[in-house]
Amino acid sequence: MSTIQRPVHGDIADASVGDLVSRASQQISELVRDEMRLARAEMAEKGKRYGVGGGLFGGAGLVGVLAAQALVVAVIAALALVLPVWASALIVAVLLAAGAAGMAAAGKKQIDEAGAPAPEQTIDNVKADVAEIKERAHR
Repeated sequence: MSTIQRPVHGDIADASVGDLVSRASQQISELVRDEMRLARAEMAEKGKRYGVGGGLFGGAGLVGVLAAQALVVAVIAALALVLPVWASALIVAVLLAAGAAGMAAAGKKQIDEAGAPAPEQTIDNVKADVAEIKERAHR
């Protein structure tokens, strides 16, 4: 069992300011290095989890697309009971195309409303901050 050496009151009183500053600097450096190692380990663990989670989401998306395709085939087959197969497939294709066109139009509207991809408000705030700093520097 190791013991931690703590300076006794006399050691601190006898130490020069330079020694105390040197000790504090060394302790702060060690603390920062330890915190950086901890942060690296934590980020590595989170990175692994994000990677696995992303892969699972990708797999879920693929299975979802396959399920949607199977559902489309089932709808075509159901309509084929009362219509020719080609007419059933044509009706389903037209409905899917109409849905895709509607989603594309809604997506375009959202993108148009978003404007430029630059963070305009943040850029304006930074410009105002720089102007304020320059003004205070000239006083």
